[in-house]
Amino acid sequence: MNGRWKGGRTRHKAGYLMIWAPDHPRAGKSQYVFEHIIVMEQLLGRYMLPEESVHHRNGVKDDNRPENLELWTRPQPAGIRASDAVAWAHEILARYAGYRDTSNNAHGLP
Repeated sequence: MNGRWKGGRTRHKAGYLMIWAPDHPRAGKSQYVFEHIIVMEQLLGRYMLPEESVHHRNGVKDDNRPENLELWTRPQPAGIRASDAVAWAHEILARYAGYRDTSNNAHGLP
């Protein structure tokens, strides 16, 4: 075994921590996945959707404590029909039913 092996953990050039997870849907050629993605998926109990992302509340890219992570989702594009917006809102409410926001923000989900 290589003396520099750190148990499948490395640092991305942008400062994010990455975990070796070759079977993960987001694993690319390197077979690594960002640690903050894996932590959020553990909190959710499922893989994240393509339109979801993780935000580090304090801006520290390697601080992947659950209380420092927020789940973000991209909103519907501007200029949609009102009926489509209502349908999208129902879908979002159903998708995140029971999700507990780990942050202290006032606009978090219930």
